[in-house]
Amino acid sequence: MKKVFLIAIIGLFLGGCSLKEDVAELYLQEQPLHAEVVLPEIIKSEEQVPINVILTQDGKKVEEVDSVEFEMWKHDDALHATIEQPEKCEEGIYGINKTFDRDGLYYIKIHASKDGAIIMPQVQVVVGELSKSELEFLQNDVPEKEEGHDHHH
Repeated sequence: MKKVFLIAIIGLFLGGCSLKEDVAELYLQEQPLHAEVVLPEIIKSEEQVPINVILTQDGKKVEEVDSVEFEMWKHDDALHATIEQPEKCEEGIYGINKTFDRDGLYYIKIHASKDGAIIMPQVQVVVGELSKSELEFLQNDVPEKEEGHDHHH
């Protein structure tokens, strides 16, 4: 009788520890935060331009975020980066109006967080005309095409 009782107890414990096939669906699956930076096609120095970011999660614009910042710097002057707080333009869209004081290659890094998820996408921005050194930097920064790896669809 003790053996039957012991086996029944062990069976209950092991049955409680078995994995269900749909266990992954029972837990909240976090969807990553995505950012799309929207800029005018042509940006000139000393002219005000809109810089916007569209934040989405699971294909929908994010209603509220914990924080959003725009970090900007000129290619050859990262020490003087500026951080600006954008305004909420509408649901999921944050933006600023920026005037770049001189031509050149700039970087904009978006710092955005929501519920512990943090993203920091970065884009290159050409303002006006590039200097010779900036052009050379961009040409050297482009990865060379590998032979024999062309894919045609």
